[in-house]
Amino acid sequence: MTALILFGSLALLLLLTVPIGISIGLATLITIWYSGSMPFEYLTQGLITSIDSFPLLAVPFFILAGEIMGKGGLSDRLFKVAGTIVGNKTGGIAIASIITCMFFAAISGSGPATVAAVGGIMIPAMVKQGYDKKFATAVVCAAGSIGVIIPPSIPMVMYGVVGSQSIGKLFISGIIPGILVGIALMIWTYIYSKKMGYKGGSKSTFIEFLKASWDAKWALLVPVIILGGIYGGIFTPTEAAGIAVIYGFIAGVLLYRELKIKDIPKLLVESAITTATVTLIVGTATAFGRILTVEQIPAKITEGMLAISSNPIIILILINVLLLIVGCFMDTVAAIIILTPLLIPVALNIGVDPIHFGLIMVVNLAIGFITPPLGVNLFVGSGVSGIPIGPLAKAVLPFFVAMVITLLILTFIPQLSLYLVGFME
Repeated sequence: MTALILFGSLALLLLLTVPIGISIGLATLITIWYSGSMPFEYLTQGLITSIDSFPLLAVPFFILAGEIMGKGGLSDRLFKVAGTIVGNKTGGIAIASIITCMFFAAISGSGPATVAAVGGIMIPAMVKQGYDKKFATAVVCAAGSIGVIIPPSIPMVMYGVVGSQSIGKLFISGIIPGILVGIALMIWTYIYSKKMGYKGGSKSTFIEFLKASWDAKWALLVPVIILGGIYGGIFTPTEAAGIAVIYGFIAGVLLYRELKIKDIPKLLVESAITTATVTLIVGTATAFGRILTVEQIPAKITEGMLAISSNPIIILILINVLLLIVGCFMDTVAAIIILTPLLIPVALNIGVDPIHFGLIMVVNLAIGFITPPLGVNLFVGSGVSGIPIGPLAKAVLPFFVAMVITLLILTFIPQLSLYLVGFME
């Protein structure tokens, strides 16, 4: 009955459009009051102790780094590099937009930040080349989801903290899957562009490629510094996030000179608001998770799923369906904090590696960025292009199918996410 009160009140509050962090906190309070056996301190302790975490410091730093680099001229230069590679192909500028999102994903760690930074440049550029605006916006919205798959990734940090897993291993597990998702999106983009007659521009020379790469060298160095430092044992993921902020500031203000000192206070405020939202969700979801543990709900869910089937394939399909549905309605951070303690025992019971399972969760919830009604990337893309959510959701549907197919491949071929992890052991 306690579980029914907990999840029922949360669902009701979400249907009433109460913000996710407040919904989780109120659902926790209602459940504590109903049980009569748990102290109200569960909530206050969760709010305080959950954010007292060194690995969690990476989240505000990566958020700030994404804001700085998005405004610092890095995305424009990355697009020019991608354009020299595939700009002459069928659908070249759209494919270049996907590659740019993949590059920027290795900088920001956030899906919406990737859409905001890349969309403002790429969508008008595609429309100018004769592309349908709905398709152009859908390309960026879908490709922006790669922002949380390719490292660094804020959701992976959250999974690592909640699931007590190595954030470094989680980061490296996302490289190959992120590339595969990008390739899947490029394949559909090419097919659609060929059908619609979206031809490429003139072929770039090798000299033009070298020139664009040299101009973008400071942007291209970001993932090398961040990931190279982590896997080289020079600094931790949290320290890497701090270094990303410093590097982004230097690149935007001193090297590219597109980020002005007067812009910094606004960026700090925007990052602080986003961080405060995430922190509230983390705190309330931690208290929520403590109730789940006290009531032994994870164990009951494990037993229930195994009662349906002991076949790992069936269980993984059920988990994927659950996560895809949750991604439509729940914030990614909240979903990871709440569902990780529930689903990890199930995954371990059927022999799934916890790092691989973290990748499965993140890819599922990344798809949630383009599925309404929550679909954050859709709202950001709509704000950039002016296309209403309804038509945009319809335009993004083929990309959704491509991502789900890739998800199934990643789910049932764990070597794709664990191959690079093996080099860290």
